[in-house]
Amino acid sequence: MPDQIRRIDYFYLTVSDKPGESARVWSALLGAGVNLLGISAFPHGARQSQLDLIPEDSGAFRKAAKTAGFKLSRKKTGFLIQGEDRPGAVADAASRLAEANINIIAAQVFSAGSGRCGGMLWVGAPDLRRAARALGATSWQPPKPVSKLAGYPSPFDEQESRLRASSPSI
Repeated sequence: MPDQIRRIDYFYLTVSDKPGESARVWSALLGAGVNLLGISAFPHGARQSQLDLIPEDSGAFRKAAKTAGFKLSRKKTGFLIQGEDRPGAVADAASRLAEANINIIAAQVFSAGSGRCGGMLWVGAPDLRRAARALGATSWQPPKPVSKLAGYPSPFDEQESRLRASSPSI
C-alpha cells in the first residue's frame, strides 16, 4: 500500500491548444501564490486542451482563477497517492477498489525520484465515499511549514559526501 492516500479537490479548465496557453495559466496561478499538487493536461476536442489542476488550497486557487478570468469546472474529487517507489506501488490500491467493486476512471502515477512515487486516481462521484473507505484515504490537510528538508534525500547528498571524503582537511 502507498505511504499515504488523500482525498483531493481538483478543477479543470479548457484552453486553446497552442503554444504558451498552459504556461499562461500556470504563471497566473504562480503569481497569485497558488501551489499545485498535480497537473494533467491533454487534448480535448478540436484545437482545445483540458488542464486538470489539483490545488493545495482550493479557496486560494478559486480566488486566483477568478481574478485571472479563468472559467473553472465545478469542484471534483479524486485521490492523491504518495509513497515509496517500488514494483506494484499502486497495485494494492487498485486491488482494494476492485474488491469493493469500484471502477477506476483514470489514473496517473509517476516515479518522483529519490525512491518516491506519486499519482492521482479518479473514481465516479457515486463511489467516492466507498472508495475513500476502501483506500483508507484521509482528508486533505495543508502541510505544516518545515524549516529543513532533512527528511527528503537529495541526489546531491551522495556526491557531497564523496567530495567531503576526498577533500584534504586544512
